[in-house]
Amino acid sequence: MESIQIFTTPILDGYEITEYHGLVTARSVRAMNVFRDIMTQFRDLFGGRSESYENIMDELQLDALHELEIRTRDKGANAVVGLLIDFDNIGSKGNSLLMAFAKGTAVTIRKK
Repeated sequence: MESIQIFTTPILDGYEITEYHGLVTARSVRAMNVFRDIMTQFRDLFGGRSESYENIMDELQLDALHELEIRTRDKGANAVVGLLIDFDNIGSKGNSLLMAFAKGTAVTIRKK
């Protein structure tokens, strides 16, 4: 199975876009646990990086990109151009959820 190529730019050097298949989107949502939320609030107060949040965001990004590849392949495309990934904190206080949202245009490309 051919791998899906993903590009953040809409114009590709060395490739020709032969067909546009439309918008592709994917989401990944993860719940944060109470302990991680408390430690993050502590770090917010005193400063410093939150490795636990960074790790969760890395996992969210990988999950969203994997789902985007599946949906791109389902459309008959072999690439995504114009990729954008956005992160958001959703849910109410005490029920913290992080979401990654990936979107781009599914296309068929070939080398020039």
